[in-house]
Amino acid sequence: MAHSRATAATRLLAIDAGNTRIKWGLHDGARWLKSGWVPTAQASRLRGVFAALPAVTAVLISNVAGARLRGELASVLPVAVRVRWLKSAAAQCGVRNGYAEPARLGCDRWSALIAAHRLHEGAAVVVNAGTALTADALTADGVFVGGIIVPGVELMRAALARDTAGLKRRAGEFSFFPDNTGDAIISGAVNALCGAVERVARHLEQGGGLSPVCLLSGGAAALLARQLNLEVKVVDNLVLEGLAVIAYAD
Repeated sequence: MAHSRATAATRLLAIDAGNTRIKWGLHDGARWLKSGWVPTAQASRLRGVFAALPAVTAVLISNVAGARLRGELASVLPVAVRVRWLKSAAAQCGVRNGYAEPARLGCDRWSALIAAHRLHEGAAVVVNAGTALTADALTADGVFVGGIIVPGVELMRAALARDTAGLKRRAGEFSFFPDNTGDAIISGAVNALCGAVERVARHLEQGGGLSPVCLLSGGAAALLARQLNLEVKVVDNLVLEGLAVIAYAD
């Protein structure tokens, strides 16, 4: 993704801090130079990672994992660099926020919506399949009309393992007609998530838009992409892409 306001000296460190992983990327205004991730519980490892990067000129962070992680991230960032913490806005980069209280929309969802609007010209269901799954409806003219949040695959599996006597964690694969418990659990989770995404897409289409594309990101993206009855475009990290759009637009 190119960004017209970038200069030769621009090096943006974009950080997507979630509940399970912290993903990061170094962008020069035209492309990603480096990227990686660490478990959220091991945020201190980033000190050495960031110290080894070429000189960073700006940092933009999406953090949905709370104040404690914000403090941990602040302690590992390059010194003497301008740091911005993303907050959702009523409108930004061509996207209008339809949330009842725009500032309360998760900043990761906001960043992903901005990326989706830049990457795709039509209506879209913007999905991040991580610890939780979010499916957000975006019209072709850039209006976020609302979205849903449901437990992700691993949260569903964990809930069954914790709250039932006979459905403990076990290996499994997706099947339309599972013949063992492990496959039944995985297949149930995948079907539930795909069904939720497809319902959002159907209601968006019924609202007057053309058939929306599903822009899909997150750790479970590959698992869901094969089963969704929609046109799917998998994007490695919509949140990081959105952070780059925002950083170079401001």
